[in-house]
Amino acid sequence: MKTLYAALLAGSISAFALNSARAQTEAPAESAAFKIYRETPTKINDLVHTKLDVRFDYKKRYLYGKEWVTLKPHFYPTDSLRLDAKGMDLKSIAIVKNGKNIPLKFTYDSLTVNIKLDKTYTNAESYTVYIDYTSKPNELKSKGSMAISDAKGLYFINPDGIEKDKPTQIWTQGETEGSSAWFPTIDKPNQKTTDEISMTVPNKYVTLSNGRLASQKVNADGTRTDTWKMELPHSPYLFMMAVGDFKITKDAWRGKEVSYYLEPKYAPYAKDIFGFTPEAMEFYSKTLGVDYPWNKYSQIVVRDYVSGAMENTSATLHGDYVQATKRELLDTYYGQGPSTIVHELFHQWFGDYVTAESWSNLTVNESFADFSETLWAEYKYGKDAGDAHIYEDMVNYLSQPDAKTKNLVRFHYNDKEDVFDVVTYQKGGRILYMLRNYLGNAAFYKGLNIYLKSNAFKNGEAQQLRLALEEASGRDLNWFFNQWYYGAGHPVLNISYKYDDATKTQTVYLAQNQDGNAFILPMAVDIYAGGKKTRYNVWMRSKADTLTFKVASKPDLVNVDGDKVILTQKTDAKTLEEYVFQYFNAPLFLDRFEAITAAGKKQTDKGARSVIIAAMKDKYYELRIKAIKAADLTNDDVRNAAQPILVNLAQIDENTLVKAAALTALGKLKAAGNMNLFKQSLNSQSYAVQGAALTAISLLNPAEAMPLAKQYEKDSQGALKQAVLNTYATSGSDEQWNYVYDAFKNGQPQTQVNIMRKFADFTARVQNPAYAQAGIKAIADFGAKYKKYGVGPQVVTLLTNIKAERTKLNDAASATAADKGIADVNAAE
Repeated sequence: MKTLYAALLAGSISAFALNSARAQTEAPAESAAFKIYRETPTKINDLVHTKLDVRFDYKKRYLYGKEWVTLKPHFYPTDSLRLDAKGMDLKSIAIVKNGKNIPLKFTYDSLTVNIKLDKTYTNAESYTVYIDYTSKPNELKSKGSMAISDAKGLYFINPDGIEKDKPTQIWTQGETEGSSAWFPTIDKPNQKTTDEISMTVPNKYVTLSNGRLASQKVNADGTRTDTWKMELPHSPYLFMMAVGDFKITKDAWRGKEVSYYLEPKYAPYAKDIFGFTPEAMEFYSKTLGVDYPWNKYSQIVVRDYVSGAMENTSATLHGDYVQATKRELLDTYYGQGPSTIVHELFHQWFGDYVTAESWSNLTVNESFADFSETLWAEYKYGKDAGDAHIYEDMVNYLSQPDAKTKNLVRFHYNDKEDVFDVVTYQKGGRILYMLRNYLGNAAFYKGLNIYLKSNAFKNGEAQQLRLALEEASGRDLNWFFNQWYYGAGHPVLNISYKYDDATKTQTVYLAQNQDGNAFILPMAVDIYAGGKKTRYNVWMRSKADTLTFKVASKPDLVNVDGDKVILTQKTDAKTLEEYVFQYFNAPLFLDRFEAITAAGKKQTDKGARSVIIAAMKDKYYELRIKAIKAADLTNDDVRNAAQPILVNLAQIDENTLVKAAALTALGKLKAAGNMNLFKQSLNSQSYAVQGAALTAISLLNPAEAMPLAKQYEKDSQGALKQAVLNTYATSGSDEQWNYVYDAFKNGQPQTQVNIMRKFADFTARVQNPAYAQAGIKAIADFGAKYKKYGVGPQVVTLLTNIKAERTKLNDAASATAADKGIADVNAAE
C-alpha cells in the first residue's frame, strides 16, 4: 500500500504548517493499549478456500452475500470456529454435508461470530461452512487512520448517480482488516486461501477481482454474473472487487494478460500512464530470480479512494491521482504516479507472494515496496534518480521528531494502523539500501531470492529475511538487524578533520551524539589528494572514533560515507573550499546536493558562485532546479552569470520542470526584456511551463496577466490552473471571485494549500460581504479538517488578519464570521 500519509509528508500540508511535521506523527498519549504485546494471531483454524456469491443494493448501500468457506484445524482438534464479520446481518450459518446445509448454532457481537461446529475436527479433516449474510458498510462504525482514512471495507461511490461529473462505482479496501466488513473470514495476514468470487451487477458495468475471469453469464433481469477465480492462496486482506464503467486497455507480459482499467475519459492515455508495467514486471522478475507469480496483472483507478493505492493480489487499485492526460504527464517525472505504480507491483512479490505474518512485521511488505521505487528509478532513469529518491526517504524520516522512538519491527502499538508510517516505509527503504550496499548486489538479491522461494505463498518476518541474507552472503547480520530492525532511532553523526603537515597525517574525528548506544557503521572514506582518489573501508563501533590516514599532502577533500548510504543526521565540518571541490570531483547525487546546499549560503564567495552556476547545467534535473532556486539573483555577480543560462534553460532544457523553474527565477527579476520569452513560453504544451510563464507575466505586468488568465481559465490543469488562481487572487475583483472560491472550496489539499494565503488576501479585500463570509467559512473548514496536521495556528492567523481588514471596510458581519471561524478551528479535535 502506498499511503496518503506518505504523500502528505512530502506534500503541501506540511509545507503550509511549519509545525505540521511534528503534528502528523506525535504519538498518542501512551495508553494501556500501547503496552500490550501484539502477538502474531494464534491459528486455530486455517482458511483453505473461500467461495462468494454477491450482489449489490445501490439504493441501500448493501451487499447481499452467500459464502462457502472451507477450513481445517491448524494443529489441535477443535469443535468451534471464530470468524471476523463486521457489522453484518447474519441470516443463517450451516455446515455443508453431502450437499445439504445443516444449521449451526452461533453467537455474534457485531464484530466476530463464534460458531459451534457439528463435531470435533482434526487437522486431517476439512469442512465447509455456509453463511447467508448482508454487509452494511455505511452503517459500520469503523475507525480510519492517518494512513488509511476509512475502514469500512466496501465503498459505494455515487450510487444514486446524483453527483455531477462523478461515475458510479463500487470498490473494496481490505488492508488492514477491512475485508471482514464485506465477507466473514479470519481477517489476519497470516491466513492464506484460494477464492472464487461471483458478482452479479448491472450488465452495463465492468467488474474486476483477483485471478482470472472464469465465466460471465447474462441474466434475464438486465444483470450479469461474473465469476473470478484465484487458484493460488493469498491473504484475505488482499481480496478485492471493483464494479463500474471502466474502459479496459489490454497489454501483455510473457503471454500473461496485463490490463489497465480507467474511466473512459482517460482510457486513451492508459499506455501513457501504465504502459511501462510489462517492462517493470520483467525487470523485477529478473532482479529477484522469481518470475511474476500470478496469472494476470490488472491495475484499476477509482474515485474517492481512502489511501494512495493497494496491492490486491493480481489486481492493484489506485486512487484517481494517477489518472492524467498526455499533457499532464509531460510534467510527471517519476514522482507519485510512476513510483506508486512500481511500489504496488513489487508488492506482488513482497506482500502478496510472501506476506508479513503480522502487522508488527509489516516491514517485509512495505519497506521492500518503498525500496523498489529506488530500484526502478536507478534502472529506468539512472543512479542519480535512484539516489535522489532514497535520499528523500531519509529526509522524510528525519523530519518526523518522534519517528526515532519507534522500532522498525514493532510489537507494541496503540493500533495496527500506527505501523503504516515513515519508519516502516521511508526508514525501512533506506535500511534496505544500506544493506544492499554492505552485502553487494549479487549477495543481496540472492538473499531475497532465497527468502521468496523459501516462503512462497506463505508468511514471512524479518528474522527469516536475516537468515536468507546470511545464507546467501555467509555473513552474520545479527548486529545489523538488532540495531536497525529491532531497535529505534539513528546515528546523529558529527564529522571533523585535522591535517598534520609535519607527520603527513590526516585525522578524521567521528562522534555519535544520539541518546542510547552507538550504531555499528561500516563506511567508505574517500580521500582526494594529489589528483587521485583513495578509498578506505572502515567500521565505526563506538560513540566516538578517530581515524588516521597517511597522506603525502593536505587532501583536497575527505569524503566520509563515500557511497552516501548511511541513514544519519549528519553535521560535517567541511570547508566551503572543500565543498566546491566536492561538487566538481565527487560523483554522486548527494555529493553534488551537499555542495550546492553549502554554496547557496555563501554566494559572495567566488567558489560558491562557480558551484551554483555550474549546477544550473548539472546532468541531473533535480540538481539543476535546486541550483536555480538557490541562486541569489540580488547578487550582481550571480545574476550576471545566471541570467543567460536561465534564459537558455527556459527555452531548450529537455525537462519541463527545469524550464518552469528558470522562468520562475526570471520572473522574480521583473525585467521587461524577458516579456517576450514569457509570452513565447505560454505556447508550451507543458502546464508547468505555462503556469510559470503566466506567473512571471503577472509579476511584471498584472494588468496584462488578467486577460491571459481568463484565456486559460477553462483549459488549465496543474501549475497553469494554480497560476490562473494566483493571478485572480492577487489582482482580481468580485468578477473573478466565484472561480477562485470554487477552486479553493472543491480543490484537493494540494490546491487549497498552494492558494491559501492569496485566497485569504482575496477574501479580505473582496467587495461583496457575502463573498467574504463564504471565503472565511471555507478557510475555517479547512483549518478544522486538517488541524490534526498542525495547520490550526496558521489558519487562525489568516482569519485574524481577514477580520482586521473587513473591520477597516466596516463589514461587521464578516468580522463576526471570522470570529466564529477562529472559534470553530480552535474547538476542532
